[in-house]
Amino acid sequence: MTLKQIKTKRRRGVILSPRGLQRLKDAMLSWEILENHGDRITLDQLSQQTNLSAKTLSRLWSANKGVDQKTLKLCFNAFNLDLQKEDYIFIQEDNEIESLDFLSDSSYLETERLSTWSYPDGPVPLNSTLYIERPPVEELIYREVTQPGCVIRIRSPRQMGKTSLVLRLLDFAETQGYHTVNLSCSQIDDQCLTNLNKLLRCLCHQIATKLGIEPNIDNKWDEEVGYKLVCSFYLQNYILKQINNPIVLVLSEVDHFFAYPHIAQEFFALLRSWCEEARQNRLWQNLRLVVVYSTEKYVSLDINHSPFNIGLPIRLNEFTHQQVEELARRYGLKWGVGKESLQLMSLIGGHPALIQLALYYLSSGTMSLTELIKDAIANGGIYRHHLQCHWIKLQANPHLIRTYTELVSTKQGVVLDPMDTYKLESLGLITFEGDRVLPRCELYRTYFARQISTLGLQSLSYVNLS
Repeated sequence: MTLKQIKTKRRRGVILSPRGLQRLKDAMLSWEILENHGDRITLDQLSQQTNLSAKTLSRLWSANKGVDQKTLKLCFNAFNLDLQKEDYIFIQEDNEIESLDFLSDSSYLETERLSTWSYPDGPVPLNSTLYIERPPVEELIYREVTQPGCVIRIRSPRQMGKTSLVLRLLDFAETQGYHTVNLSCSQIDDQCLTNLNKLLRCLCHQIATKLGIEPNIDNKWDEEVGYKLVCSFYLQNYILKQINNPIVLVLSEVDHFFAYPHIAQEFFALLRSWCEEARQNRLWQNLRLVVVYSTEKYVSLDINHSPFNIGLPIRLNEFTHQQVEELARRYGLKWGVGKESLQLMSLIGGHPALIQLALYYLSSGTMSLTELIKDAIANGGIYRHHLQCHWIKLQANPHLIRTYTELVSTKQGVVLDPMDTYKLESLGLITFEGDRVLPRCELYRTYFARQISTLGLQSLSYVNLS
């Protein structure tokens, strides 16, 4: 039965505190997983769950206009939470506001998702509106994966959006009727990474299992012909012969192999042989290979021996100003064109993970943009963990610390040795301005200058090109 619209005048005296907001988000996330098949709750569903109107919920979620405690209690109780004093903050409002408290006609309910964003510490979920496309990347890989026997290489420093892109590539492949297998090399036991036979058996077992095929490894594995050859025979004569449609095989985090040079050399040679087979063998044309890796471990590799250099290369770039402003809009932030986005990007550039983290905190109302920037410059702020991870990598390479000192000690940019440039770019620590090399962003400059000063390296000279 539809409840009648009831207009009341009520002094709305509380808003969600950061603690209350987080408690409610966590409870809603659990509800989405357990009750909603992992799909994000819509405003329509939330209205039904809480018995509150869409208008009231929007007011509650904006956290900039007060509601009464009864409204908060209804919302919390709907997700089996008790409203506590720490969950809300009292505010003063001079004007009484006319509102609709309880569910009215269903025409008032919207179907757009609320901004109940999860903490951005992983890939952007497939159904999230927070994924920002970076043309022409998506179009390129969607087109390439339809090509027989193709190979796609997706590489960049960590936290640039590789996994989010792969999720969308796999989804596209499934809409084409392709089979998909997504394997993370970081999940392979270390004992397999010192023995090529164990590694290839492990991979073949996972491929068969994910395709719903009985692995039958022992009966199909004749080691007498050699490990790489028997692996190829297994895929060709056992897997590909059973599967008529194309198979998109994603090998993620293959940089995990870089720490085992002999294994990596043999493994990547095997992948190249599959690519060659696809040029002449119809069965192999059904295998579409996607290799994904982070470039940080390039630091330990010989620049003259690329681990894998065939297929379509994809390197993810930073967000543009327009893309940052669009993402801010999706987070519900009302930014002026070229204003707040420029302030944020003057600190962190367009680094996808750092931008997402900033917008998450700004949209939750826990800090202002000015506070975020000030705190980040002072001590790293919300980026402290990210910066510490980079500092650990630099400390493992003393020569690079000396080189990076040159960069953070001047505003003009410097010319570096090509090998150092290659390694620092692989770590994601630099950007380019013509032939000059600069720290990737102002946050990196200030943070690493402070860290380096503790090592007494400020006396190093640098090449000033001004």
